[in-house]
Amino acid sequence: MSQLAVITGASSGIGAEFARQLSAQGYALLLVARRAERMQALAASLPTRCEIFPADLSKAEECDRLMQALQSRRVELFINNAGFGECGDFLEIGLDRELDMVDVNIRAMHILTKRMVQKMQQQGGGALLNVGSSAGLLPAGPYMATYYATKAYVVSLSRAVAAELRAAGSSVYVGCLCPGPVNTEFNAVAHVKFALPGISAADCVRCALAGIRRRKTVIVPGRIMAAGMSLSRLVPCGALIRITARQQKRKLGG
Repeated sequence: MSQLAVITGASSGIGAEFARQLSAQGYALLLVARRAERMQALAASLPTRCEIFPADLSKAEECDRLMQALQSRRVELFINNAGFGECGDFLEIGLDRELDMVDVNIRAMHILTKRMVQKMQQQGGGALLNVGSSAGLLPAGPYMATYYATKAYVVSLSRAVAAELRAAGSSVYVGCLCPGPVNTEFNAVAHVKFALPGISAADCVRCALAGIRRRKTVIVPGRIMAAGMSLSRLVPCGALIRITARQQKRKLGG
């Protein structure tokens, strides 16, 4: 029987590309997203068994429903990818939009990480990848303030859980994917145009899967972005925030 991989946010972008590449590697898939029609079309194009699970993960009860559906099944790989961003002045972005972002990017990610790592520990192994962002490796992101803050949470939680699992000698792997710009629907949803050239979703996912095989805790796709994130540690915090602010304003055409 094929190993099972579960992918949230699977209806487009990085999530859909994970589905394509993992199916090509022989995984059976469970795709999770709100848009059932898109998942059905994707599932029909894949070579391995593929189930769809329509769910709105901004609701805690939907996260619980997903975990209940997986209770009796062994999950080898869980891609915790659901999330979105918004670009604009903090004073102008609607509070409801920001709280929806917190619900998906933080609360749903946290619930699913907690419950899935516990499940994998009980089943004797498995791998979980949280999809963060290079934004989460920076001190702050003016004009994408809430998004940067949510992704910092993703990175911090992933690093801490990974460290605890290593210290316990666990066979469960937890990592965090931290891409820079990726050419997906993200920028349309966030109402931005990337200030820097993006990489393809295919390249991003190939790098992610290679990082999982090497059991890297933080995976930054692309040599240029990886080098930039390393060099950013040498820049004073205040200066780095000002540089980030200029990049975000360029996304808004400012």
